[in-house]
Amino acid sequence: MGRKLYIISGEASGDLHGANVMKELLAQEPDLDIRFWGGDKMQAVGGTMAKHIRELAFMGFVEVLMNLPTILRNIRFCKKDIQEFKPDAILLIDYPGFNMRIAEWAKKNELKVYFYISPTVWAWKENRVHKIKRDVYKLFCILPFEADFYKKYNYDVEYVGHPLLDEIEQYQQLPKQELTIASHEGKPIIAMLPGSRKQELRTKLPVMLPLVDLFPQYHFVIAGAPNMDIAIYKELIGDKKVDVVYGQTYPLLQQSEAAVVTSGTATLETGLFEIPEVVCYIGNSISYQIAKRLVNVKYISLVNLILDKESVVELIQNECTTDRLAKELSDVIVGGKKREQVLEDYKQLKNMLGKGGASKKVAQSVLKTI
Repeated sequence: MGRKLYIISGEASGDLHGANVMKELLAQEPDLDIRFWGGDKMQAVGGTMAKHIRELAFMGFVEVLMNLPTILRNIRFCKKDIQEFKPDAILLIDYPGFNMRIAEWAKKNELKVYFYISPTVWAWKENRVHKIKRDVYKLFCILPFEADFYKKYNYDVEYVGHPLLDEIEQYQQLPKQELTIASHEGKPIIAMLPGSRKQELRTKLPVMLPLVDLFPQYHFVIAGAPNMDIAIYKELIGDKKVDVVYGQTYPLLQQSEAAVVTSGTATLETGLFEIPEVVCYIGNSISYQIAKRLVNVKYISLVNLILDKESVVELIQNECTTDRLAKELSDVIVGGKKREQVLEDYKQLKNMLGKGGASKKVAQSVLKTI
């Protein structure tokens, strides 16, 4: 009988990273029996799906409270499913609110726990470090400053590099993909990445879309989230000339002159494609007020966090208005006064992140010690 591994990822980014790790795991050990929580990408690799991420994505304090019964039901189902599967180990990918609870339970049940993509304990709830140290056998970090942070707690973690490095490098080696959009009359493109949740689209797009009239010399294209119906975009776009593309975020970034991006992984993707960007964040106002009091970081975008300076402009909450967006966007398009500086900073960012190979390193480490 082959060895068994149970993997839990809870969001679109986790599905991507999970799929890459699964490919590496199965390449090294083809008869590894994997059961997982994930999305279409993980499903395409193999293994057996226990739950789809469609049923899981809730963020923010208020949103989590509203969906608490579902979350608790998912946790109960998860524990029971793990007990029935009897894995040799569990690999948790990101999704910390849920996965930390599973880690604690698994440790009590003498199951070996690996955690890929450290919870952002350096940003808030620093006391969670003690729980991670207690419950997690091995933690894999993807940001260069995290290993130093954990050293303060005498916790030895493995820095594997950022998985996006591989993702983007692999993409850039492919033949160039043309965007499937209506004619943009040869106008340069500005990308809009408004996020992947309904609440994000409804708060951000009404602020972003008026840019279309303010920058008539550009063609605006929205990166559609795979789980979002086109009807939501159409309703918000109205009669403006804006395209929505699905599954083409990388071709879109590759062919854009600048981008307006919601905080999150997309800020780093945009940076690694070397596209000057303006970062936006508008959260539920109660969630934001709570977070502001708890969070201990200077920046919200990964680009600025890694560089440890404000390289790309971040417009947060009330600062995120169409007027401010227009001003900051005009500074980073061709001819804008901040464009060259941002491009310089992106080179430094790439140097700091080093070489890729994250998925392979995680797979090797798990298989060696399972």
